[in-house]
Amino acid sequence: MSWNSDRACDPAYVASHYIAAADQLTCTVALDPHKDGMVLGFQSLKLAQAKNIYDVTPGWGVIGTYVALDTGRKGIGRRLFDATLAIAQQVGLADIDATIGADNAPGLAYYDAMGFETYQRRETSVSKRFTVRVQSG
Repeated sequence: MSWNSDRACDPAYVASHYIAAADQLTCTVALDPHKDGMVLGFQSLKLAQAKNIYDVTPGWGVIGTYVALDTGRKGIGRRLFDATLAIAQQVGLADIDATIGADNAPGLAYYDAMGFETYQRRETSVSKRFTVRVQSG
């Protein structure tokens, strides 16, 4: 599987860093029903703790999204975010951080499309923030 990321994404890394991580709130996976359940993408939502490795405000969510390169623009990212946002609302998060490589144009465009707004720029990354609004009803 080819991802648009320079971060490790082998199964052992994904299992330890996302699925089994102590600060993990949810990890949603998109599967292809036509290709024996091949993973098309996944999205992680963690809870930023004090002195976290992401340098994100404690209590915020920290999101990470991986979608297979050959599946872009098919609504997978939107469906992943809809599921992640529902969990963020359930647990009462106020904000979600997405920090993206400054040269990752598809990643930056994705988070813009999901409603994230830039709040910090560094030499190699852009941090975006999504303010979670609790759904009434």
